[in-house]
Amino acid sequence: MPTDSLLPSMRFPLFLVGAGGHARVVYDALRQGGFAGEVRVRDDDASLQGKPFVDLSIETPILDICQSEGSFHVAIGNNAVRAKLSVALRERLGHLLTIRYPKIAFAFGARHGEGCFFAAGAIVGPGADIGNGCIVNHGAVVDHDCRVGDYSHIAPNATLGGGVRIGKYCLIGAGAVVLPGRSIGDDAIVGAGAVVVRDLPAGGIWTGIPASRKG
Repeated sequence: MPTDSLLPSMRFPLFLVGAGGHARVVYDALRQGGFAGEVRVRDDDASLQGKPFVDLSIETPILDICQSEGSFHVAIGNNAVRAKLSVALRERLGHLLTIRYPKIAFAFGARHGEGCFFAAGAIVGPGADIGNGCIVNHGAVVDHDCRVGDYSHIAPNATLGGGVRIGKYCLIGAGAVVLPGRSIGDDAIVGAGAVVVRDLPAGGIWTGIPASRKG
């Protein structure tokens, strides 16, 4: 099933929160998966009111959703912003929808929380456990028995080896590799193409081969 939006409990319309590039990817996943329900796009940038969004028009502001009936997915790439809006909207509206592109490999027995997004080509292995509001982007691999904390982002073509532990609010950059069994603390950023060969503490920016702290 390409998207949890097809759950019987879904209320229409589906609001996509955010109108940037990531939101267009999420919207494409919905349409590629055959979702034919009403979709509305919300953003807090007042200058975007009425501007085109693929075949829709952008509406502002975001929190006007709270005066409407419907379901929602926060389609914003920035971890902190996505988390803040998800928490605020969930308190008012309830369940966040998870959306999956139709062509992913999601293993039997793997789990994910609310409000996640899985882009085209994502691979999630057996026993993996992905928290609320996470993004597993194009071609990313979350191998068997990995744990990914809430509101983290596994960027395009990044690879988490078996048994990796990723904290909350982390960014694993495009093409980065985390070797099997390694742990990464909350709020850490692993740069594009980096290779993580040892456990990393919370925070900081980690780049290079092997990954070392740069900030």
